[in-house]
Amino acid sequence: MSESDASDTLGSGNPAAEPRHSSVGNGGAATPGHAGSASGAAPQTAGLYQLLVESVRDYAIFMLDPDGRVATWNSGAERIKGYTAGEIIGRHFSVFYPEERVAEGFPQYELEVARVVGRFEDEGWRVRKDGTRFWANVVITALHAEDGSLIGFAKVTRDLTERRLAQQREIDDARRLAESEAANRAKTGFLAAMSHELRTPLNAIAGYAQLMQEGIAGPVSEQQQEFLSRIRSSQLHLLGIVNDLLNYGRIDAGEIRYDLSPLSLHEVVERVIGMVAPQAERKRLRLEQRSGELEVSALADQLKTEQIVLNLVSNAVKFTPEGGAVSVSCALRDGAATIDVCDTGPGIPEDMQEVIFDPFVQLGRSLTSTQEGAGLGLAISRDLARAMSGDVTVESTPGSGATFTLRLPPARPA
Repeated sequence: MSESDASDTLGSGNPAAEPRHSSVGNGGAATPGHAGSASGAAPQTAGLYQLLVESVRDYAIFMLDPDGRVATWNSGAERIKGYTAGEIIGRHFSVFYPEERVAEGFPQYELEVARVVGRFEDEGWRVRKDGTRFWANVVITALHAEDGSLIGFAKVTRDLTERRLAQQREIDDARRLAESEAANRAKTGFLAAMSHELRTPLNAIAGYAQLMQEGIAGPVSEQQQEFLSRIRSSQLHLLGIVNDLLNYGRIDAGEIRYDLSPLSLHEVVERVIGMVAPQAERKRLRLEQRSGELEVSALADQLKTEQIVLNLVSNAVKFTPEGGAVSVSCALRDGAATIDVCDTGPGIPEDMQEVIFDPFVQLGRSLTSTQEGAGLGLAISRDLARAMSGDVTVESTPGSGATFTLRLPPARPA
């Protein structure tokens, strides 16, 4: 039953208070009708209407007298508003409205509009007996006798609180999403601008340091060579952080393009180990590529895959104590082409094994820590992998090292 349908039905918890044999037109005022061809049909029809209205529990359906006092009450009204018929009949219907609406004269305004145009409809907050508020759809229809005199109003109320709250949640979610997207756009723009501004002077530092090392400006002593080497090393470190920031901003903005093609993961591992070997040697680490299947191929972007594996292997070398070991292996497993990077480092607590993939997170970071980096490597690696329909995960037990796994779609079904 819709609100309009319900408003067309006059019911009564108090039959003596209701006009008999009356009907309400579509949105207009009610006028007395005829009982029908059979004289005995009128009492039967009135009884059916009363039973119908009293049985409806999803709508509060009741009558007001011309002054706005409650004249009838149904079970739906009791359920929605909390009053029994004995508690509410005879009281003014303004008790259903918040105090501020009563002070504005809104209940009386509703009756005036219904009196003039025949009908009034509104949605707004209403008040239950216990003082709690609910969002209601209200339809008030004027009822007139055959001579045109006003005999009261039919009032139908439906509780739409759940719908209202759902709509508000949707609005709140949409607002939060819009704010998040705006913040992401601002962040991406800031990172791109900052990266550009920092790369220019960093490249100049590298260029001038190289010129001095080559003796272009005159002889350079052994100590000066050492200082210049440190300048170059620091410049490369800062440039790596800036590039990570720029790459993260581009990934976050969806500006990275992927060239997916069959790719040998063994060859990727060989190239990466060659790049990281000097770093491992300085820490006296054993860095090895374990033999596995003869050929493991993935459908992936070569440069992005190498960047992911370089991040994982470099991290393993960075966090593994001197004298430890780092191993890299390829396999076809569980329908995916995989690369496992295992280390004998301190391991990762279980509660941090997902957190470390968040941007700017680095285990053990403090103002006095010696670990370098912006904490973006793992975040970038996972985002790149997922963009290629893969993933990067970790398994670790504190004190027993960690295994990072890159999963990618196989070039051929495994």
